[in-house]
Amino acid sequence: MSDTDSTPAQNRARAKKPRSETRETLSFLLKLAVVVLVFRSFVFAPFSIPSESMMPRLLIGDYLFISKWNYGYSRWSLPWGWPLIPGRIFGRDPARGDVVVFRGPPGDDVDVIKRVIGLPGDTIQVRHGQVILNGVPVPKQRIGDFLLPLSPNYGTDACETQFQDVDAGGKPVCRYMQFRETLPNGKSYDVLDKGEMPDRDDTKVYNVPAGHVFVMGDNRDNSSDSRFPAPADALPGESSGMGYVPLERIEGKAVVGFWSTDGSANWLLPWTWFTAARWSRIGAGF
Repeated sequence: MSDTDSTPAQNRARAKKPRSETRETLSFLLKLAVVVLVFRSFVFAPFSIPSESMMPRLLIGDYLFISKWNYGYSRWSLPWGWPLIPGRIFGRDPARGDVVVFRGPPGDDVDVIKRVIGLPGDTIQVRHGQVILNGVPVPKQRIGDFLLPLSPNYGTDACETQFQDVDAGGKPVCRYMQFRETLPNGKSYDVLDKGEMPDRDDTKVYNVPAGHVFVMGDNRDNSSDSRFPAPADALPGESSGMGYVPLERIEGKAVVGFWSTDGSANWLLPWTWFTAARWSRIGAGF
């Protein structure tokens, strides 16, 4: 048989077009994007802390994972609130004390993180900074002051002059009064109190409606939460917050911190990524 002779199978193989590496790469990236989208929507999602409303538990520059299955799924489980899930499916109520991420009310339509204090049917009031749950004061015990080192993430512009101090090593810190609250289910956590502020430390009685929860920030005097009406419900000149949070707007439960930085890192100087890290906060659960 000559070199030019070939079988029909060989001829068909030669006739096939060569695979496009670009097409294969795009196909792989599309499949990867779908897997990431599904994982982020229904299993775990990352969340970063943009404000001080959940101090001392969460600081600006903390990064954490939230689990997506605890309370069921709704359109807000999906990126950008795609309206692909009607209402709420596999729904379950949070427990008091859970730290949850939810979609803020219309007019403040961003992801927010707070602690659940009241469930549907509960009554909530704050008197002189103490939470009254269903007519019973929630125990609030004074503990050691919370000291937060001043950094680019939380500097003198955020820490008022009366709270600025130095630690035992002479480094500048922000010093706040700290208390331990314990809910009826035994859940304990620390809260901050800057002093008496009537609009948030002495409130009316709130009746949590069905299908909603009442949330508060642990930094009690610096948190726009359920003590204040949603923007659409606020009267002219009245401070606005979250109002009662509908259960279908809850996206997930905070489970573990995976990174924390004080904001001093420079992306062009890789070694500063490590010196800026707050290592003791990494891996902390809720």
